[in-house]
Amino acid sequence: MNCTVIGVAGGTGSGKSTFTNRLKHRFGDQISVIYHDSYYRAHDDIPLEDRAKLNYDHPDSLETDLLIEHIKALKEGRAVEVPVYDFTVHNRKPETETVYPSPVIVVEGILALQDQRLRSLMDIKVFVDADADERILRRVLRDVEERGRDIHGIISQYLTTVKPMHYTYVEPTRHLADIVLNSGKNDVAFDLVSAKIDELLKSSTGE
Repeated sequence: MNCTVIGVAGGTGSGKSTFTNRLKHRFGDQISVIYHDSYYRAHDDIPLEDRAKLNYDHPDSLETDLLIEHIKALKEGRAVEVPVYDFTVHNRKPETETVYPSPVIVVEGILALQDQRLRSLMDIKVFVDADADERILRRVLRDVEERGRDIHGIISQYLTTVKPMHYTYVEPTRHLADIVLNSGKNDVAFDLVSAKIDELLKSSTGE
């Protein structure tokens, strides 16, 4: 199957999910969207208290090999069963979510551009940038409102793993991107990427 893979990366709270979700809302089932976060490793053998202390911002925390297999399968026209991750308990759920192939695949995650094997599957690479203060504030709001975390735990995690891992693994991938955005709400960039996707979708149907 002839398809185009678009990678969307950026630090925590940068707006990459906002940008990706805008594309998902705009194109619906015409595109396939996969979140790298879905591939956090299962830790059924570790108590919840210990799972909360793991470093989830290191590349080893993600089963990127499986993500790569799934993208290759989608490119070949086969549907895949993507893991479903529950951030409230730091573990995978028993069920999976079916993602079907399409002419355009969007892959989003903080480390989406970090692995060379994954990066080599991408035709367009996007990095969403944002001021560090804005990113941490957005992360605090998200973790409190959506994941039921307490503020002390959020701060501790940010200082011990999130921040150092960002400068070690995420920030260096900025220069690998074809497009760098200053916000996930950048309408000009959104319109440009949307126009490209429209073009790809029309090309896939022979219009």
